[in-house]
Amino acid sequence: MEADEAARTRLLIVDDHEIVRVGLQMLLKRWPEIEVVGEATTAAEGIAQARNLSPDVVLMDMRLPDGSGVDACREIRAACPAARVVFLTAFADESAVVSAVFSGADGYLLKEIGGEALVSAIKTVAQGQSILDPAVTNAVLDHLRSISTPGDMVRSELSRQEQQVLALVAEGKTNKEIAAALGLSYKTVKNYLSNVFQKIQVTHRSEAAAFYVRQTQSGANRP
Repeated sequence: MEADEAARTRLLIVDDHEIVRVGLQMLLKRWPEIEVVGEATTAAEGIAQARNLSPDVVLMDMRLPDGSGVDACREIRAACPAARVVFLTAFADESAVVSAVFSGADGYLLKEIGGEALVSAIKTVAQGQSILDPAVTNAVLDHLRSISTPGDMVRSELSRQEQQVLALVAEGKTNKEIAAALGLSYKTVKNYLSNVFQKIQVTHRSEAAAFYVRQTQSGANRP
């Protein structure tokens, strides 16, 4: 019996590998409650398709020919706030997962996932929940814990402008967007960010973002 159209989850697939797209199409035909409404092979095409098709869920690869899936996720969430984004990728490294989370993604799955588990994840995300592949959960938690440093002491070493830059990095803003938001030049933002990285002893934007969130949460929980 065919699922009621109103109850179907409208899905957009964004992946540059034809075999992956075709395989997903064939697999998902077994679940009538999932309707694949479109495909895209690049970040730009994925953003355009999301705007045109208004899918419930976007299933996105992390690396695309014309850019990062993380950047595409930010664009899609900005243009289509109701759309949920799930990364389906072969990359299990912690920094990729943290970057995905801070880009506004609702899920992160590895391509080795089984069909039933994938459909369950899509449904879960469509219902407003988030999901993280068990294979990367512990690694990400360990990664976040490793960033923990004496927060108050380190943050007190940051200037007011550096703290503003760090806060915007945690929101997933690019250097160009940060420059526009703070009325600074692109070069000045780069210099501030370099100073922040050195002071909090990180090397990646995702680590800086995770540091900021952890310290903000610890401050909020303090009596």
